[in-house]
Amino acid sequence: MALVIEKVTHVFNAPTTAVIFQPGSTPDDKLPPDSDTIAAKLYHPFFTGIVGEGIECSLILSSDDSLKHPSFHRGCAYTQEDRTLWVTSGLLPSNNSSSLPTVLISRISLRDGMGTDGRRRVEKVGWKKLRPPSSMPMPAGACRYAGDGVLYCSQGTLQPESGGLFHMRPEEEPEPVLTSYFHKPFNSIQCVEEDTKGNLWFADSSVGFEQEIRPEPKLPNQVYWFSPISGDVRAVADGFSRPVGIGLSVNQKILYVTDTGAAHPGGNMDAPGSATIYAFDIAENYGLPSLVNRRVFAYVKEGVPSDVMCDWSGNVYAACGDGVEVWNSEGMALGLIEVPGGCTSLCFGAIYQSTEELFICAGSRLWLVLINHHGQS
Repeated sequence: MALVIEKVTHVFNAPTTAVIFQPGSTPDDKLPPDSDTIAAKLYHPFFTGIVGEGIECSLILSSDDSLKHPSFHRGCAYTQEDRTLWVTSGLLPSNNSSSLPTVLISRISLRDGMGTDGRRRVEKVGWKKLRPPSSMPMPAGACRYAGDGVLYCSQGTLQPESGGLFHMRPEEEPEPVLTSYFHKPFNSIQCVEEDTKGNLWFADSSVGFEQEIRPEPKLPNQVYWFSPISGDVRAVADGFSRPVGIGLSVNQKILYVTDTGAAHPGGNMDAPGSATIYAFDIAENYGLPSLVNRRVFAYVKEGVPSDVMCDWSGNVYAACGDGVEVWNSEGMALGLIEVPGGCTSLCFGAIYQSTEELFICAGSRLWLVLINHHGQS
């Protein structure tokens, strides 16, 4: 039986500071990687519509005391019905040197309390580490699915036919949703989003092959669209170095795709490589979608954009090497929620009146930040 760890959360406030990028200005000081705080950095006055004069933060979980394993790496998915956050780890070394690494799923139960200021917030968390079923190896990205559980991107193993998209309901075995492209195995699916019609958009890349957990790719690095109702699956965008993040605008008219070609296994960076967020308009022909008007939306300030999502006002948030970088819908950089060691995945949680939860995965740490709901820009 999986061990449940309970922890009381502690809240602190991080003030918002302005950063100047004018000629003659000096780079702003960065938080040290082991810092126990985060920071809000303003590039444009509009950013105060999201973070105000400061943000309320909590370091809700940490694996720093256990070899700093990347317990909080990808798959950041929040299920409102049971107030639970689901997160997947990075590749964890196996006890057997001849075996592949493993990935664990964290089930984090959130328990609310009322603060002395009369505001409701997370007071305690329960953390349970789960080993994925053998039928769903190496889960990476995830999203809340069909109002009933979580949809996981299984990267697969060295067995070519393994991997795909799997629907995992509470206390049930995962159900395969899509496992191949016309019997060609996917490379290693990294991220998936469900649109309001129940269709799935997902990014498949050769990350698994580069990490030596998947065989040689049989397909290009591409973005796909899939209808679980009709069974129609199609490639809708290609020409990426390493697509790993997918995000839909709230009005479902724009798809954002992150390309992380600048990052290589082992942490090495190719400075001129892709660290880019692309935007596509979603067009419909006879009721079926296609992606048009591909354009560069943003090139990130630090690291690569490993995840991307939008808020209700159209602002775009990306998990980057310096934390959560934020732009408005036109691609203007608004600011940064700086996170020690950077951010690898993120998702929104519950809405409390005028504030909204933002969960930030940062390798061995999991942060919770409260931002303004419907941040205006």
